[in-house]
Amino acid sequence: MHQIVSTRADTSRRWWVLAIVVSAQFMFGVDAFIVNVAIPTIAAELHATPAEIEAVIAIYLIAYATLVVTGGRLGDIHGTRNVFIAGVAGFSVTSLWCGLAQSGPELIIARLAQGATAALMVPQVLATLHLLFSGAARARAFGIYGIVLGLAGAAGFMLGGVLVTLDLAGLGWRAVFFVNVPCGVVIIAAALKIMPTVPRRAGTRLDIPGAIVLFAGLLCLIGPLLFGHDLNWTAWVWLVMAVGIAVIATFVRLERSVARRGGMPLIDLSLLSDRAFMRGLVAVFFFFFANLSFYLIMTMFMQKGLQIPPLQAGLVFVPLALTFVVASRHSGVRARHRGTLVLIEGCALQIVGLAVLVATIEVVAAPSALLLALALMIFGYGQGLVMAPLSSAVLASVRPASAGAGSGMYGTTTQIGNAAGVAAIGAVFFAIESTMSARLALFAACALFVLSIAISAAFLSWMRRATA
Repeated sequence: MHQIVSTRADTSRRWWVLAIVVSAQFMFGVDAFIVNVAIPTIAAELHATPAEIEAVIAIYLIAYATLVVTGGRLGDIHGTRNVFIAGVAGFSVTSLWCGLAQSGPELIIARLAQGATAALMVPQVLATLHLLFSGAARARAFGIYGIVLGLAGAAGFMLGGVLVTLDLAGLGWRAVFFVNVPCGVVIIAAALKIMPTVPRRAGTRLDIPGAIVLFAGLLCLIGPLLFGHDLNWTAWVWLVMAVGIAVIATFVRLERSVARRGGMPLIDLSLLSDRAFMRGLVAVFFFFFANLSFYLIMTMFMQKGLQIPPLQAGLVFVPLALTFVVASRHSGVRARHRGTLVLIEGCALQIVGLAVLVATIEVVAAPSALLLALALMIFGYGQGLVMAPLSSAVLASVRPASAGAGSGMYGTTTQIGNAAGVAAIGAVFFAIESTMSARLALFAACALFVLSIAISAAFLSWMRRATA
């Protein structure tokens, strides 16, 4: 009887629980974009090199990508509520450390820790929604979740510009990290009082060696892209990258070994033979390769190349973020009628948006923030058309028993794509900027964005044929 009463109480409070976990997701989303706006100011104050600037973003993504599956399984083992609270607490403490950092290398290490704690926090959000909601209520809950994801981008861009410009108590850029601390404290207090205790799932195990090997491989592969320019691309930089490729190949063999011993590998190896899913993952990688890297490059170009102040630079992205939200709402209806074609149309619209952006900068010597904002809205709408239905389309061929593993591989691929894009396209941008001009550097970066999005569209089309 006690169990029945407890379950009913938990159900009656589920919308409050939704507010708590979605608030944590909002904080995570804001953090991803608020740092972008502050990056030029951070670089100037800490005397950070271009490689350190890229690493501040990329190392966070690598840590999150390699540990997010482990974070999800920790929630299964120890209960989503306990791991969620631990993740929020860790994210708050590491955010404080980021704000107190006194050098570029220290900030990179703090961001590594912040990404690891985010990997504890974020998986529990979707797990909680799956546990507490079903039917029409689930659709409504995930609708709220989707809107919050879109608004987090707009809030991050705007808040980053406001905090850097206001320079509250002389904190400057440090405030963009400190803001997470009071938010985290409120979320933890509410979670302790309202979130239900979820039973642990028996039989769930961790693949710690797999996570370590994947992290080492990605670090060896992406690290040289970040610091290669600073090290004059010496021979050993390429050697480290070759080691990274070998380590990632070893990761696949290790995962097969774990499966043969009856363990739970990080990835579901049966999914590697699903042609539609694997083609979809390649499309996801290249789509996100041109995602966060685009916002980093545009932020650097506006603040350094066009001398647009941080507040105005942040506000440039707000219309883009809002059109992204609108497109996300439209894409659901269009996807039901046109299937994956809407994804390819969204990629084409992004390319059109990039062409309009380049034309605007080429024709107008010093485009205003308003003019840039209008050009970026096309890109934002196209991105929203793709991103909202992308996970559903890629996971469509995955059998229900492997849905969790497929979702984990999808989430990991998105962050690896983001990190690789920041490292590779960032390296090209900073190299051309230092030897030629910021304008030419932006044009080169946009050419790479177009190439990446076009490859993504090609693989989406190939995935569509495999599904058919």
